[in-house]
Amino acid sequence: MSKITFMGAGSTVFAKNILGDCMVTEALQGYELALFDIDGERLRDSETMLNHIKNTVGSACRIKAYSDRKEALRGAKVVINAIQVGGYDPCTITDFEIPKKYGLRQTIADTVGIGGIFRNLRTIPVVLDFAQDIREVCPDAWFFNYTNPMAVLTNVLNTHGGVKTVGLCHSVQACVPSMFRQLGIDPEGVQSKIAGINHMAWLLEVTKDGKDLYPEIKRLAKEKQKEKHHDMVRFELMFRFGYYVTESSEHNAEYHPYFIKRNYPELIEKFNIPLDEYPRRCVNQIAHWKNLRAELVNNPQLEHKRSGEYASYMIEAMETNVPYKIGGNVMNTGLITNLPKEACVEVPCLVDAGGITPTYIGDLPPQLAALNRTNINTQLLTIEAAVTRKKEHIYHAALLDPHTSAELSIDDITALCDELIEAHGDWLPAYTS
Repeated sequence: MSKITFMGAGSTVFAKNILGDCMVTEALQGYELALFDIDGERLRDSETMLNHIKNTVGSACRIKAYSDRKEALRGAKVVINAIQVGGYDPCTITDFEIPKKYGLRQTIADTVGIGGIFRNLRTIPVVLDFAQDIREVCPDAWFFNYTNPMAVLTNVLNTHGGVKTVGLCHSVQACVPSMFRQLGIDPEGVQSKIAGINHMAWLLEVTKDGKDLYPEIKRLAKEKQKEKHHDMVRFELMFRFGYYVTESSEHNAEYHPYFIKRNYPELIEKFNIPLDEYPRRCVNQIAHWKNLRAELVNNPQLEHKRSGEYASYMIEAMETNVPYKIGGNVMNTGLITNLPKEACVEVPCLVDAGGITPTYIGDLPPQLAALNRTNINTQLLTIEAAVTRKKEHIYHAALLDPHTSAELSIDDITALCDELIEAHGDWLPAYTS
């Protein structure tokens, strides 16, 4: 029996989407869907929910929850990762509240920035533990990483974990459809090309019947920008640098040094930037879980229709050898020639029985590569810190971060890192000075 292992299966809604998709895919019938989570209650909730779906849709997949991580992984063909280390309380609260003391504000804090750095530092040791088990009990498995910070974790698993890993993010899939909806453009028949790094990949080409749509996009975006809306940062970046970026405005507001600035508080209103957005989302999700639990876990008639998530389509392509195209995060093996070879990049990939084959892109427009490199610098120094356990590289990562370095002095950045290290306590391994 083939096996798909879901790490972080207590993410009940996400488990429904990914594993529910597998259960309604003909080529994946008979698979074991193995569930693992350190939260036993949430693990049982997901197991119950998925068995409801199995019965409702008549799936031949087998649902099994494991308390032993290594046994959950043993013999897996695909491992899906959706963990969050430290959760909202205490770690997300720490990531936001301590920087505020220094006057450093954030929106999401899960990719780069000071919050992204520390989210990486507490997650990397955990995924490397996963990798050690995978090398022992399912060495040929593909690891589908959905966990942020996407680029760093995918990089670490490939280069230091010895595991075949691809990072999967919704931003590429959503980029053109969401932008076209808000501009009132019909997406039917549109062709696009997207490449860069995770959360900062670029819509390099967008055409219909061979016609470049960018002039019309920019014309409509100029009109849209006259009113308040949720995507003002991305449109401003497009006007200044020429291309639309994949990830949302609330994310990109903190990836660049231009938008969240103490000396220019009017920019928050001008670009409609939702400071502290991620903590708000966490609080709302926690508050709504009781109702959602009743809908998902306590509903024996729960149904499921296949979603647009990549995972089931990728496993189907591997099983049937019918190719499927994704936007995947992979190592830069000469794919984007003006980004560092050590970087993890996001490019079109084909998936089939042979695995995952990424597409050669060549040079990005120079201004886009330059913007990507500002984030890659922090990513690579964060990896260096996690692998060497040298505290100096935590400082280096923070000092090179575009938003952090634009707001704080060297001394303040160093002090902020020290305070965050202390506050995280056992969530981080020990670092040498």
